[in-house]
Amino acid sequence: MKGSLFFTCLCIVSGFFAQDYVTPLAANPSLFGKKQQVESLSTNGPAIDSAVFFITDTLSLPFFDEFSRNNFQQYNQDPFQDGLTSTLYYRLLDEETELPLPNSALYTDSVTYRLEVNLIDDTLITHFFDSTRFLYAPLTTFPVNYTNTFGYPPYFIIDTIDVTPNEPDTIWLTQPIFNQDSARVFVKEINEPSKLWLNDKAYHNYRYAKDPWSIGVVTFDGLDENGQPYIFSPTTVTMTCDTLFSKPIDMSPHSAADSVYFSFLYQTEGLGDVPEEGDSLYLDFFDPIENRWNRVWAAGGAPVSDFKKGHFAVLEPNYFQKGFQFRFMNYGSPAGALDHFHIDYIHLRPLSGYQDTLFKDFAFVYPISTLLEDFIQVPWKHYKVSTENKMTDSVKVSVRNGSELTENNQNGSVTVFYEGSQQANIVLNGTILSGGNINYAPRSTYVSYHDFSDNYEYSRTVNDTAAYFDWIANASAQFPNYPPNDSTFGTQVFENVYAYDDGSAEKAYGVFGIQSELAYQFNAYQPDTLVAIQMHFVPTVNDVSNNLFLLAVWNDNNGQPGEKIYEDEFFFPKQPIYTSGKNEFHTYFFQDTAKIPVGETFYIGWRQIDEDRLNVGFDVNHDHADKIFWSIDGGNIWNNSNFAGSLMMRPVITSNLDFTLGVEPEKKVIETVYNFNVYPNPTNTFFKIDVDTPLPADVTIFDLQGRTIDSGESTKVFHTEDWQKGVYFVHVRFNGIHVGAKKLIVH
Repeated sequence: MKGSLFFTCLCIVSGFFAQDYVTPLAANPSLFGKKQQVESLSTNGPAIDSAVFFITDTLSLPFFDEFSRNNFQQYNQDPFQDGLTSTLYYRLLDEETELPLPNSALYTDSVTYRLEVNLIDDTLITHFFDSTRFLYAPLTTFPVNYTNTFGYPPYFIIDTIDVTPNEPDTIWLTQPIFNQDSARVFVKEINEPSKLWLNDKAYHNYRYAKDPWSIGVVTFDGLDENGQPYIFSPTTVTMTCDTLFSKPIDMSPHSAADSVYFSFLYQTEGLGDVPEEGDSLYLDFFDPIENRWNRVWAAGGAPVSDFKKGHFAVLEPNYFQKGFQFRFMNYGSPAGALDHFHIDYIHLRPLSGYQDTLFKDFAFVYPISTLLEDFIQVPWKHYKVSTENKMTDSVKVSVRNGSELTENNQNGSVTVFYEGSQQANIVLNGTILSGGNINYAPRSTYVSYHDFSDNYEYSRTVNDTAAYFDWIANASAQFPNYPPNDSTFGTQVFENVYAYDDGSAEKAYGVFGIQSELAYQFNAYQPDTLVAIQMHFVPTVNDVSNNLFLLAVWNDNNGQPGEKIYEDEFFFPKQPIYTSGKNEFHTYFFQDTAKIPVGETFYIGWRQIDEDRLNVGFDVNHDHADKIFWSIDGGNIWNNSNFAGSLMMRPVITSNLDFTLGVEPEKKVIETVYNFNVYPNPTNTFFKIDVDTPLPADVTIFDLQGRTIDSGESTKVFHTEDWQKGVYFVHVRFNGIHVGAKKLIVH
């Protein structure tokens, strides 16, 4: 009775603490592996030999970017590209002729001397060496700047004088300060006025802002241009993180009398992490006369709201010079995707005014994700044999009338292409676009849904294992506006997975609790066989990549997970593996590359071993929370997700694409059951395998991290004297077929 009471209490306590959570990302996997770019002509990095440096072009007014396209300058570091000039720089130059000193030139900055030691009369005489003046550059920065420097011979001479002949001794310094060296530097002049920004530490994206005024914003957080935290550990430190530099601008043709105004939009949090009150977004102007940056605007952290406006006149005379620049900077946590600020519609122009605070534009707000019902991706073999129209009756379109006036609606369209050939042109009804009204109200955003299920289907005649259809969506108003914002484009991918997510994570999702289970519902077009599960785990402040979980598949029980039809054996757990890039997933195969038959409705997920959340990617732009289930009592009670979004988990359906995943061909199941034993167990010296196969079986030993520790035939004696104490798994295979596994304890 006491044992039963203890078990009941344990379940109550676990249930009280277990919960699903979403957390900010510690990194942005969409940017992993991105080549770091040069942001200015000055760097304190390693030696500059063979480096490519860039001389930027200078822009003219007006300066305008609403971030629908990527207008960041790209830098090619290939020293063999066209358009480069090169110069060979030497570290040491003659002060008068400015010619290179000999390669043998060596100097120290310490005074050196010749010391005479007279052993006859016991005297010491020091003769200091004269210094040599030269020009010196360390060749670690560009432009190369030489300074007048002096140095001394890098050695001492000890001359001992006595009654016998004695040669002077020379003592060389092991590390002379100045030595001759050279570096060839390549320089390229940039002439791309369409590129507006010198660097891209801030993140250009289409997904982090909430109800932006057009497609595309730039997001500031605690991650660098490669998607990595500025500080790689949890910290309470706050600091300047992202900085976005404009290219130099020639303001000399203008003056304060020209009514030059600077305008922009900004938003706190958006769909990311809320910045605290002490966090900030700054705007600085560069004064070319005084050669300094001046702070002209700042905003503090706050919960999400609609985009706010920054708008003011440029009046300081020193700004009206060639070489004026501006920069946005954020101040917040450097430990991850935290403390988000977003900017949009940056506009610097003359002939403006105090009343000219907004942007008269008609624009898409978000890209269209899919033309299919429910899914963003579907296996091609399922789509092309389906007899039903799978196009959605609710294509979501978000547009905004940025005019200060009521504007007439017009029809839009979606044009679909396959391999460049137009397949269809579907009308987006103007009245539906404007929310059932005959006009667009001033400065309003409209979300509308359009039925594609009656007038279009993707062609099923493509005879391949995959298919890709491109589309371009257009919508506009009658007043003159910025045309690039009137359209958006995308690709419908048909491969071998079902996907609700768009391939990018804004947050991380997980369940807290020992033995917690997470199940994700899929309503497939037809029954089939699963060969794997793709998952996109994302790093957060806590690294859980060493935690263990068991892959699981359930059938359906009236809209909830039912019978568990597959689960990894406990001795064959998986671990979260972080992947990088948009649409980059790690493929987890079932044990022994098993293939799992499923019905039209099934669930994929895991049972975790530890209590920590495993943090799978969470796409907050597409809400399928009704398909996310979690349990902390072995599946007796299933709970729906408390957060709107989609998990980045995808079932892989068997197809002709299996070879791309490395799936082994299905093998004949062994009819005879072979037993085996491991002894002694526990052990600290050796162990043997006893298996009843007719010939020696293959044995492989793994540690908890899945690393191979040893292998051999079952007749081998395995020695463990040098192994670390802990738990290992002994796998036995015969004729390529898995016989079984045993846990081995080394103490």
